[in-house]
Amino acid sequence: MASLPPGADSDQLLIEANGSTRTLILNRPKQLNALSSSMIMGLLRCFTAYEKDDGVKVLIMKGKGRAFCAGGDVAAVVRDINNDTWKYGADFFRNEFLLNYIIATYSKPQVSLLAGIVMGGGAGVSLHGRFRVATENTFFAMPETALGLFPDIGASYFLSRLPGFYGEYVALAGARLDGAEMHACGLATHFVQLNRLPLLEESLKKVDTSNPFALCGIIDQFSHQPSLKENSSLNRLEMINKCFSKRTVEEIIYALEQETSNSADEWVAATIQSLKKASPTSLKISLRSIREGRTQTIGECLRREYRMVCHVMRGDFSRDFFEGCRAILLDKDRNPKWMPPRLEQVHDAAVEQYFSRINDPQWEDLNLPARRSHGRNVESKL
Repeated sequence: MASLPPGADSDQLLIEANGSTRTLILNRPKQLNALSSSMIMGLLRCFTAYEKDDGVKVLIMKGKGRAFCAGGDVAAVVRDINNDTWKYGADFFRNEFLLNYIIATYSKPQVSLLAGIVMGGGAGVSLHGRFRVATENTFFAMPETALGLFPDIGASYFLSRLPGFYGEYVALAGARLDGAEMHACGLATHFVQLNRLPLLEESLKKVDTSNPFALCGIIDQFSHQPSLKENSSLNRLEMINKCFSKRTVEEIIYALEQETSNSADEWVAATIQSLKKASPTSLKISLRSIREGRTQTIGECLRREYRMVCHVMRGDFSRDFFEGCRAILLDKDRNPKWMPPRLEQVHDAAVEQYFSRINDPQWEDLNLPARRSHGRNVESKL
């Protein structure tokens, strides 16, 4: 193992050095590599130090155990807020979003090996990078609306750039995608069989270049075009576009209900059920977030999402985030009591509030450094 940049936590984040390649290993397998505050700070130090180090050409990121990363450790965030103040949560998300921004604008190629679970914050430390390698056991979701949150970590940037209105579907319904679906819609750049991943990793450790075309050529040697399963949601893109293009969440659900009267498709019923189980407040702010993200840069998306997440943690209009974490992550009764409980009770003025500055003299907008964008692409293979 290589020595970490000063201050990085060596237990939860491991570093391997091979020539000009650095491999960053998320190391909380029992917690499915959920990102702790110390992991985020360690990654920030690594990315900052390696960008300045001419001896480092490529970064590989992977997870220990059966997950790449199941998200940010929001249960710990909730405990910190309950024990003290919402500003502990603000610090966590500020550092996480800064890390997402640095990854999205990074001058050196990052190859993320997405074996196993990739959710929430795990998507934030991988999908903004240059190369995202899915496998047959990759499991992706942004499940935040079921937690009383919203797809953050810059998700309003990459989800809004998926084909048609697929991003609205993934965000609102918390849809689960497999590796082939990630590859087909553009969230993953490559698909490599799990048993070939170690061979790819060994090849990447031998490179001595930051040239993305050269690296792409290496990954291409191990990758192939996977087939979508017959029941894939991407085979329903026409219906998704028809329903999820509607202006409001209420209209989206109504359009889906109209489809159930036309067919006995179990997928439609399951999607409606997912939407009706989610936090009404989360659904409404998530839809607006994705829609705004379509015309914004990654920096603008993260700044707006930081405002939103601070409002969520303050709980001025709704405390659904705390109730969702209680029901899903802490007590695990999976029966959250949302307030307000119905979509029609979440008025436009309340939604608007989530996109405004925080009324607190000690609060500041997310301050991101000036960095050159390196043009990350979300390219559909459909």
